[in-house]
Amino acid sequence: MKHWRLEDVPWDRFDPSKVDPEVVPLVKAAAMVERNGIDYGAYLDGVFADDPDFQAAAARWAVEEVQHGDALGRWAMLADPTWDYEGCFERYRAGYKVQVGATASIRGSRSGELIARCMVETGTSTYYTALAESTAEPVLAGICKQIAADEFRHFKLFYDHMKRYLGRENINLARRLVIAAGRVGESEDDELAFAYHCGNESPELPYDHDRCIAGYMGHAMAFYRYRHLAHGVGMIFKAVGLPPRGRLSEVTARLFWQLVQHRQRRFAARAAQWQEPLRRAA
Repeated sequence: MKHWRLEDVPWDRFDPSKVDPEVVPLVKAAAMVERNGIDYGAYLDGVFADDPDFQAAAARWAVEEVQHGDALGRWAMLADPTWDYEGCFERYRAGYKVQVGATASIRGSRSGELIARCMVETGTSTYYTALAESTAEPVLAGICKQIAADEFRHFKLFYDHMKRYLGRENINLARRLVIAAGRVGESEDDELAFAYHCGNESPELPYDHDRCIAGYMGHAMAFYRYRHLAHGVGMIFKAVGLPPRGRLSEVTARLFWQLVQHRQRRFAARAAQWQEPLRRAA
């Protein structure tokens, strides 16, 4: 199936009157992370140096990730014509480094690496679905639907290769759960926080992880609904070898939903505490 292109997006349908100002900073940050897929592709190329089939698939994946960033970046420039997408991305890439020269996975095994990649694709497909369903701006909604579909397909790509490697490495369920939980927890590390900083804050303002992750998560988590997280939990369960549907999945999804709501409120409160000092500094 032919993959969509930037030229396929109906940019002329952009409606500034339907842009939610709360969404624009999130899109700017997401554009940074997605475009950085080229470095992650280089990292995977080294980790799977003797697997040309996976290397070819990962190279295609990286190209699609970069396109996601460019689509989001172009939309953000329509929403905020003063925004310098290229300049912000250069700041981000200069300050956030991926281990492009790695020859072994930081997860301890190739199976572990692919489990972690499944977690990333679960998170992004879920997030872009939530964003697509919450925005009234038609161009952004269409872009997010396309990206969500891509990320779900990417999940299947990594999942299929993961099954192949599990046949060789035989990682037990406990280890798979540790890797999955660890990668989910990394959603609050510098990757997103620094992207939020580069995409939305002045270069003169020193980077502060707590301020930036609160600014991002306090808004991003608000777009989730229970159905989004329930679907995501099913994908996580599938990746680690648990039944994606059933009582355990349902209970986990409800607990996860409560956790996300709680953390969203905490992040939003922390972000609000930063607003007044930043206004005074400006």
